[in-house]
Amino acid sequence: MSFFSKKEVAPQSSESGENLSSGQLADLKIRSANIDLPPYVARQVTGELDRLGKIDPFAAEFSIGIDYVELLLSLPWFKETQDNLDLKRAESIMASHHYGLDAVKERVLEFLATKTLKNQQQSRILIVDDEEIALKNMQRFFKGLGHTVQVAANGLDALQQVENSDHFDVMITDLKMDKMDGLTLIDKMSKASPETSVVMVTGYATVSNAVDALRKGATHYLSKPVRLDELKETVEALLQKQKKLHVSHGPVLCFSGPPGTGKTSIGQSVATSLGREFVRLSMAGLRDEAEIRGHRRTYVGAMTGRIINEIKRVGVSNPCFILDEIDKIGQDFRGDPASALLEVLDPEQNKNFIDHYLDIPFDLSGVLFIATANDITKLPGPLLDRLEVIEFPSYSFQEKQVIARKYLLPKQLAAHGLTAINPRISDEAFGKLIVEYTRESGVRGLNREIGTICRKLALKVLQNDAQGSLPDIDNAAITAMLGPRKYRQEAAEGEDKAGVVTSLVWTQFGGQIMFIESLIMRGHTNLILTGSLGEVLRESAQTALSYIRSNAEALGIAPDFYDHSDIHIHLPAGAVSKDGPSAGLAIAIALVSLLTGRPAHRTVAVTGEMTLTGQVLPVGGIREKLLAGVRTGCVKVVLPAKNQEDVTSLSDDVMGHLELVYVDTLDEAIPHLLS
Repeated sequence: MSFFSKKEVAPQSSESGENLSSGQLADLKIRSANIDLPPYVARQVTGELDRLGKIDPFAAEFSIGIDYVELLLSLPWFKETQDNLDLKRAESIMASHHYGLDAVKERVLEFLATKTLKNQQQSRILIVDDEEIALKNMQRFFKGLGHTVQVAANGLDALQQVENSDHFDVMITDLKMDKMDGLTLIDKMSKASPETSVVMVTGYATVSNAVDALRKGATHYLSKPVRLDELKETVEALLQKQKKLHVSHGPVLCFSGPPGTGKTSIGQSVATSLGREFVRLSMAGLRDEAEIRGHRRTYVGAMTGRIINEIKRVGVSNPCFILDEIDKIGQDFRGDPASALLEVLDPEQNKNFIDHYLDIPFDLSGVLFIATANDITKLPGPLLDRLEVIEFPSYSFQEKQVIARKYLLPKQLAAHGLTAINPRISDEAFGKLIVEYTRESGVRGLNREIGTICRKLALKVLQNDAQGSLPDIDNAAITAMLGPRKYRQEAAEGEDKAGVVTSLVWTQFGGQIMFIESLIMRGHTNLILTGSLGEVLRESAQTALSYIRSNAEALGIAPDFYDHSDIHIHLPAGAVSKDGPSAGLAIAIALVSLLTGRPAHRTVAVTGEMTLTGQVLPVGGIREKLLAGVRTGCVKVVLPAKNQEDVTSLSDDVMGHLELVYVDTLDEAIPHLLS
């Protein structure tokens, strides 16, 4: 039997713990003295350090307090990156990173142009003083600094200038003046122009005057004789703060569109063109509002929210934040993160954003927030109200070809070490890839297929020692490498049938075609609707049937067709929920085709809402629907006449070879769709 002696560990002495804690506190005090902090943050740090000095260093609360102070000292309270507001540079960056999306790029450039003009706008200063020499000296001094300066000899004159719709960023006023003194002027200015910062300069400086001036709305209080350098620093600080506030005000952009259309990468291009740090936060599946606002320090394992954490990581207070997939935020018993974002995205509130862990305000007004979403209808109304939505359209066939050749292929060749060999893919092969191996609004699937080709080419190079060159890749090579085609042109390859109509629909993933199928059978006047249809779609089917029953003879249908029959309407892909009014016209034509026995042309697609009187109303998503028609082999599309102006703004590559027909009523549409 063996015995082992356990080595006794000497308890750590309280004296060594106190020495360690005092050293930590001393280091933090030195750091806080050497860091420029806002006054309220400095007071918080000082108070926390004083409290920690009275706590046992072995207590858990001591380490929590140390972590809290270190966080306050590490946050970039005043550190910012200078914006690069060169519009030509921004335009060239977006052009080099993205093809197409002209409307999106133009809107982003407008957004940057507005910020540039706000940044370059001359500041307006109003100087109020009844001493002519002092008035002229200050006027000459600030004009020499490049500001627009106006003067007034007394408070009444100054107030009249403000009321004459002149806006001033800063007002410098004396205290004792004829007609209206400085305190009365400040009181009236707080009502007439509350956004104007006021600096009181007086030779009658007393504590009571200073308190009264600050209480009535003055931002600073200086005594005469005033030093111009001190006055300049005060005014410049106020103007800088106002300029930052004005530049940060404005809409929060929300890029909305199908997956793979470049929403996140456009946001990254905006950050690059501005010269800002880029931060991407995925909102998908976010269910706990503490992820946004942080945990209170009373909880075990408390930490800051992701926004403050990312700002600490990048080290500046004005990064560019991409809030990705904002439409996929969850909600449960832990809170509502979408509501927490209201404070973050509102310029009137986020300048005093309070993270629960920090428990003091942090200014987010300098942060450029850009959100992305696939389906904005899922966003709560108050959150959507704070966003300016920019729609990202689907890519056309020609755009995908250019993107594949100029952007995707070079990246995949570099990633697979094939740049030196530089295999060539023909335009026909790219077309085959787009039509037969992908079906999407964006280019992610296309990028994956090109990556698959590059992997197979890399393997072939090593197996055959073909370091020199590779044969050109054509349609046959595509089939050999990727196998049988994954998608078919359903509209072009099917047969015309009675009761089956090709309908164009819009989803959050872009445009698609859907075949509306109908059957009639013996029954008891039942209308059977299947395919996971929503309430609006069900009402559209009922409307179509009612119109046909009331106009049966005019349509060439037996008046008693429904007396001893059931009609079944089905929309395939029953596992997918469907709703919306745009299939109303297609359902009506499917019923007319079924009841007259006239086959519907499979290559002719239709979209539009129909009323109870047979009128055709306009619908949305026309661009995406036309692209879906081109992808699936349609040759003609029937559209509501009121959508014609939507089509005129589209480029020729969107419509491709499609013949477009515009109708106002069901009767006008029937000849184009039925044999």
